[in-house]
Amino acid sequence: MISVATWNINSARLRIGLIEKLLTEAAPDILCLQEIKCESHLFPAEALANLGYIHQAVSGQKGYHGVATVSRVPIREAARHDWQNNGEARHIGVEVLGKDMLVENVYVPAGGDVADRAVNSKFGQKLDFLERMTQWAGKLDRPTLIVGDFNIAPLESDVWSHKQLLKVVSHTPIEVETLGRFRDAHGWVDIGREHVPHPARYYSWWSYRNPAWQENDKGRRLDHMWASPDLAKQVTAHRVLEDARAWTQPSDHVPLVTEFDL
Repeated sequence: MISVATWNINSARLRIGLIEKLLTEAAPDILCLQEIKCESHLFPAEALANLGYIHQAVSGQKGYHGVATVSRVPIREAARHDWQNNGEARHIGVEVLGKDMLVENVYVPAGGDVADRAVNSKFGQKLDFLERMTQWAGKLDRPTLIVGDFNIAPLESDVWSHKQLLKVVSHTPIEVETLGRFRDAHGWVDIGREHVPHPARYYSWWSYRNPAWQENDKGRRLDHMWASPDLAKQVTAHRVLEDARAWTQPSDHVPLVTEFDL
């Protein structure tokens, strides 16, 4: 049995206490963090090692982005792909030693506010990022789990209002279609929706701009855990830790945890 968690933490140093809380209470074997917002040497490695997460792969960047995978089971860094094509730290891949499993940790660009690459270069960069991921996925030949903040809510039940968000970046048809090509390139299985089937409500992000997030529940499912078909068959449980959104000084995202019988 092995468990993997993913969480856009929105600053690892600012929220080290929350990371420690998650590792103590949920105790995943592997935790993939996005948006750590610090250079690699400033990542709170010692604090996490003190909790038993001594195996670490970190790709940091000053002030923005950054991903880190920490583990209490042996892992080895396997890849760092520059799918943004500009040097931003948005991916790190590890091999789980002793298991036939790769864990890819990714932070897809948000894409700005306007869903038109002609007037918003960030949106074009997001689509290009996904296309580079798709080319990579088509060549995979090992059981792989890709997790992280995809910044896309593909299904109608992944957002609080499909109609109102159709033209809002993260739920536009072109983003959904582009993500669909990535899915098809490897035959990825969307673990979240295997265990919380559409059309059930499933959110992982609630904006800071909405202080009454629980009452209004204007959420979106931006965070994902997708697996190779054979690996997906070994999933035994999946959960969304919504309570984390109510923790003190929370991230606007919540953790997802999946368990495998390997």
